[in-house]
Amino acid sequence: MSFRKTKSASSVLIALLLWAPIRVTAQTYSSPKYKIDQTFFGTGSESDLQSPGGNYSGSATVGDLGIGESSSLNYRAYAGFNTTDEPYLEFVVTGSNIDLDYLDVNQPKTANGMFYVRAWQTSGYVVHTESDPPSNNIFSNQQIDPLSVPTTSSPGTEQFGINLVANTSPATFGAAPQQVPDATFSFGAAASGYDVANNFQYIKGSVVAQSPRSTSVTIYTLSYLFNIGDETTSGQYTFNHVLVATATY
Repeated sequence: MSFRKTKSASSVLIALLLWAPIRVTAQTYSSPKYKIDQTFFGTGSESDLQSPGGNYSGSATVGDLGIGESSSLNYRAYAGFNTTDEPYLEFVVTGSNIDLDYLDVNQPKTANGMFYVRAWQTSGYVVHTESDPPSNNIFSNQQIDPLSVPTTSSPGTEQFGINLVANTSPATFGAAPQQVPDATFSFGAAASGYDVANNFQYIKGSVVAQSPRSTSVTIYTLSYLFNIGDETTSGQYTFNHVLVATATY
């Protein structure tokens, strides 16, 4: 039995910010008794930094008395000269097509994919999985049985499932969600049912990842598990994985 799995996904927004060194020159002020080489008036923050030629731009909060987020149960505030008041959601899929070749009744197959999410000026986000389970390319009604509850690998039993954590069985694969730059800025996590090592599940439409608040980048690794049985219909199977990220308010 041959099996080919491909993965694609839709993203809400992709953005790229490039930084470059900025050259600053200043005229020398002097008198017969005093000399000042450089002067600057202002707090140090800039919302529109441009390089010569206009090839690069950026912003800075140098000199601000306070920056970052503060919150309570009822309020949330963001301090900083260049803090935006616009809601922002970034969702980027970094995986590519995966070919698992032939599946063996006695041998599980595993694979990994990656994506990351960042949400700003929101109450958080949720990521849903919206694809049907792997389907036979000829007999579309034939699918590899998805796991409706978190389950460990059982070779010889038809199984399809995912999780978003590091696993040691049936192989060492996957990874825990990675917070960038660290856990004081980023708060994304695997959702219930997809957050236990070596346990896999797949329910179309379910939440697989989420954050309860505005957050910097969280990098997720999707772990896929495939098992077939003696009665699994022969042929090539395809799984086009669609993920949908939605900001919450």
